[in-house]
Formats: sequence, C-alpha cells, structure tokens
Amino acid sequence: MKQQKLFSKDFTLIVIGQIISLFGNAILRFALPLYLLNKTGSPSLFATVSACAFIPMIVLSPIGGIVADRVNKRNVMVILDFATSLLMLLFTFLFGSVNMIVLFIVTLMLLYGIAGAYQPSVQASIPSLMDDENLISANAIINQINSLSSLIGPVAGGALYGFFGLKPILIISIICFLFSAVMEIFIKIPFEKREDTDGIFNIVKKDLSESGGFIKNDKPIIGKVIIIVCAFNLFLSSLIIVGLPVIITQALDFSETVSSQLYGIAQGITALGGLAGGILTTTKFKGFEMEKCHVLLSWAAILLIPIALSMMLGLSDIFIYAVILVSVFLIMTFATIFTIKAMTFLQIVTPNYLIGKMISLVMCLSMCSQPLGQVIYGFLFQNFMTNSYIVIFIGAVMSLLIGLASKKVFSVIND
Repeated sequence: MKQQKLFSKDFTLIVIGQIISLFGNAILRFALPLYLLNKTGSPSLFATVSACAFIPMIVLSPIGGIVADRVNKRNVMVILDFATSLLMLLFTFLFGSVNMIVLFIVTLMLLYGIAGAYQPSVQASIPSLMDDENLISANAIINQINSLSSLIGPVAGGALYGFFGLKPILIISIICFLFSAVMEIFIKIPFEKREDTDGIFNIVKKDLSESGGFIKNDKPIIGKVIIIVCAFNLFLSSLIIVGLPVIITQALDFSETVSSQLYGIAQGITALGGLAGGILTTTKFKGFEMEKCHVLLSWAAILLIPIALSMMLGLSDIFIYAVILVSVFLIMTFATIFTIKAMTFLQIVTPNYLIGKMISLVMCLSMCSQPLGQVIYGFLFQNFMTNSYIVIFIGAVMSLLIGLASKKVFSVIND
C-alpha cells in the first residue's frame, strides 16, 4: 500500500542511500575520464572511450527495467552497489600493472552498465512508496539528491585529484558504495513476485514488445518526445559531456593541477544548476505545463552562444571560464526542470505494472544518440582545437532548431 507521508522511513533510506552512492559515482565519473584526458591529451581518444563506456548503460537500461518489475527493487540496489564497490577494489589493485586504456575502458563500461541497470529500480520504486499527490515532490527530491551529489563529488574530486592524484579517489569511492549497499538492506519496498517460466531472452523480448506496443498503440506522443530528446542529446548533451573537460583542460591556458580543480568546480556548478532546477520545479515551475517544454529546450540551446562568443572574441581565459560557469548552470537548470516534468508525465500515464520497463526503455532510447554525439564532438575538437568556438556554434544552432521544432509536439501532448 502506498505511503501518504512524503518522508517515510523507506523513502528516507532511499534518499540517504542515493546520497552516499551517487557521491562515489560522481567522483569516479569526474576523475577517471579526466585522468585519461590529462595523460593522453587527445580529445578524440577521450570521447571515444567515453562513448564506449556509455554503450552498456544504454543496453542494460531495458534489462534494469525488466528486473525492476520482477524482483525486489531493494535487492537490485544492494547487489549493484556491492558489485560497484568490489569493481573499484579490483581496479585499484590492477591500476598501474595493466594497460591503462584497456583497464579504463573495461572499468568505465562496467560502471556505466551498472548505472544503467540500477537507476530504473530507483525510479520505479518511487510510485510504490508515494501517492499521486507526493509523486512530483518525491521525483524532485531524487533529482535534487542526484544534483547535490554531483555538486559535491566533482568539487571534492577536483581537489583530491589536483593535490593527491587518483588513488585517494578510488579508496573513497569503494567506501561510499559499500556504505550505500549496507544502508539499502534496511529498505522495505512493496513487491509482488511475478511468476515467469520463459527464459531471460524471451522475457526481454516480451517486455520490450509490451513497452513498445504501449507507446505505439496507447501513447504515441511518448515516442515523439523520445525522438526530440534523442536529437537534443546528440547535439547539446554530447557537446557538454565532451566539450566541458576539453575546453577547460586543453583549450584554455591553465596548468594541469589548476585546470583539474577548475573542471571540478565547473562540474559542481553544473550540478548546482540541476539542484536549482529541482527546487524551481516544486516552486516557481510547479504549474509549468508540458505544452511549454519547448521553451526550456530552446533556452538551453541559446545559452551555448555566450561561450562561443567569448572564445571567438579572444577574451581572457578566466573570463571565458566565468562565462562557461554561468552558461552551464542555467543550461542544467532548464534541463532538470524538463527532465522532472517529463518523468512525472511518464509515470502518470503509464500503468504501474509497466512503469519500470517503460522508464528503462525511454532512458535507453533517449540516450542512444549520445555515444555517436561524443565521438563526433571528439573528432571536431581534435581538429578545431584552436577554433573551438566553431564547434560550439554548430551545437547551439542545431540544438535551437530542435527546441523550436519541438513546439509542435509538446503543444498537443495532453490531447
């Protein structure tokens, strides 16, 4: 039976577990790719490794949704956090004794794969604990925790990496994931076991067909929104993922130690924008309708232009960095508001028995363009490093066109 109280014991434990787990995850997402970029100095290699690492997350997201709908969601969280802690312990022992690029690719692929299987369980557990009245607030809190962890993680990671190197970060992440797993053991999530006699592949095929059929026959508007998000991720999200570290650590003239710390601050500011977006969703934007979401996407695209202009005009490195901070903060604010609104819409229109696999399928399809976008931007930055503003202008124009074109879809989303 759903809880009427927002901060019930179980939801509170989920929140605390998320804080601890995501803190370690944020540090790793910051440190491992940055270490690789600093050691190789190649935006193209950095982007390619990041893209390869992202693929398992996309592939395993639907499986994570299927698991979330069939087994106790708490058990999924506990097992995957224990697995992540063990993975990083193994990485720490192998670090420096095997091929660096191979080790990083395999580790990042496993980390992203675990994340892809993990997050649907977290998202799918919320409707089981909340009534409709508290659903938006609960989703906003989960997103704010994500943003807060991403805010603290990169800043701490930047300081640790800049002064002490990678090893302390690995040790902290092992402890964080272990604590999170222990915490999650005490969560109780309502669960009714489903009896399945089919093999895993038949279950995957059946459930994906069921989710796809729901989109095609009952809610085709969801498919159109997925296409929009997919295109937006191709041009804007991929640009931020690749461009932010490349510009700060390679294009701007800062030392390796300083650039690592500045990149950590930039990641923290980006996460702060996500936190602001979560707060605004429950206050100023609480009544913001899905029909107007094209405005959020359009403004996120427009905010890339100041970065490109400051670089094109040859302004000082510290001024360009300040412009980057302001822009990514606002971009993330608008993006988070959009994400919360879209996730809540999906949860409301989807039957409870389909929520887990629908969330995972939507996440999978929405993210499938990001590896391609990362590879493209890695190639572009590799060849236009001295004129990086050209790459940013291209991303801004394409993203803005997508944002404006999405008005036609969002205007009829509730029809």
